[in-house]
Amino acid sequence: MTAKSKKPDLSGADPGALRDAILDAAITHVPFDGWGREAAIRGAEDVGLDASAAMRAFPDGARDMIFWHLRMADRNMAEALAEMDLDSMKIRERIATAVRVRLEQNAPNREAIRKAMAFLALPQNAPMAVQALYRTVDEMWFQAGDTATDWNFYSKRALLAGVYSSTLLFWLNDQSEGFADSWAFLDRRISEVMKVPKLKGRLSAVLGYPLRRAKAFRQYGVRANS
Repeated sequence: MTAKSKKPDLSGADPGALRDAILDAAITHVPFDGWGREAAIRGAEDVGLDASAAMRAFPDGARDMIFWHLRMADRNMAEALAEMDLDSMKIRERIATAVRVRLEQNAPNREAIRKAMAFLALPQNAPMAVQALYRTVDEMWFQAGDTATDWNFYSKRALLAGVYSSTLLFWLNDQSEGFADSWAFLDRRISEVMKVPKLKGRLSAVLGYPLRRAKAFRQYGVRANS
């Protein structure tokens, strides 16, 4: 958003809508200012708010901003997928579509996402990174119509987490036209996963506890930093 752009009317907006508006504007400043106070303030000013509004929206700075950006990305992806005729697709096509939609929606913000991933890679941010990844792949499977309730629920999400994470890393550095190389990479990764036999016992035991907790967060609406 430029200084000449029409500023949105945020009078009476709820806290979530304010965070959305500030972050939508702030993310254009992240490549230069990084995730944190300065970008948040610039974003607030872009939409006609002051620095105090930015601090109220994101009191923990970069951590709150990245967390909210990830939530927004999940919501935007879910809304787009809900408008598509996924039922007419095979499962692998539904999953490939979900990953593509997620990345294409965020294509203008690749540098900001790169900086967010560097932040999430810090040891102290590992729990947040795991939860965010789980939320994304869980939403992808939900939109794809997954109804599994046994250990397949966890194995599907674990496998998709690997596919999505590796594709995201490839996409961040992809210079091909229309990200053609990324989509080819995604198709190869999905093909590889389709060859993996059903996972049993040990995988369920290893992944079960953290994924059950994350599933509970989704089911009962409990969110960190909300």
